[in-house]
Amino acid sequence: MTSAAPILRRRRPNFAAWALGAYVVLFLAFIVAPIAAVVLVSFSSASFITFPIPGYTLRWYWRILEYRPFLEAMWVSVEVAIASTVLAALLGVPAALALARSRSAVAALIANLLLAPITVPAIVLGLALLYFLASLSLGLSLTALVIAHTVAGIPYVTRTVLAVYRALPPDLEEASAVLGATRWQTFRYTTLPLVRPGVFAGGLFAVLTSLDNLPLSFFFGSATTNTLPVVMLSYMENQFDPSIAAVSTVQMLIAVVALVVTDRVYGIEKLTAA
Repeated sequence: MTSAAPILRRRRPNFAAWALGAYVVLFLAFIVAPIAAVVLVSFSSASFITFPIPGYTLRWYWRILEYRPFLEAMWVSVEVAIASTVLAALLGVPAALALARSRSAVAALIANLLLAPITVPAIVLGLALLYFLASLSLGLSLTALVIAHTVAGIPYVTRTVLAVYRALPPDLEEASAVLGATRWQTFRYTTLPLVRPGVFAGGLFAVLTSLDNLPLSFFFGSATTNTLPVVMLSYMENQFDPSIAAVSTVQMLIAVVALVVTDRVYGIEKLTAA
């Protein structure tokens, strides 16, 4: 009695998978390498930006605390970011709720127009807002700066709230109305808690965009309303030491921490899927 021996076939290498993996690794390296270089330069012991660095030191992080314009501009940036995000939420959330349930062509057009501030080049938006706000006698003021950043932040709040709200079944609000709740009670106890992740995520993106927005801040900056990116640009015109890399590293750290907190609290994947 004979038994057929199993035929062992040699698995052929999957060159397509290897090529795709190599492409992904090279692409990530292309994205991460400049960021890693900035972080590394922020610890340089040299008095100017050079790579590779000759040694390591923390004195450029102390420079952030010693150079008064950095701290003043950082405080202005935080004030503008918080104020503009609150205004963007107050304006963007009602707009998103009103547009989400509508199926008219006008509502779709308005929803697309709300994306204009992030589709139009920032320098064009800044110049247009400068002329418009100057005609209202606002000029170069903190109020004008906050309004400009609010315009830039509304699309982030609106789109995230739209995505979350459209994914919710309308039965929940209908059940609340059937049980006798008023429109305000339905919004406060039913709708708002459900769309809160979208509001939080949109507000976070608006804050991060405001903190890093150079074109709008450059148009509306003055001696008392300069934000951190504008001060960094002015600083580099006269000096080119690694303190700019240190400030940039701190900004990146704030953004990473904010995104990690958002992912832990609400989950960025859920918001993206919605």
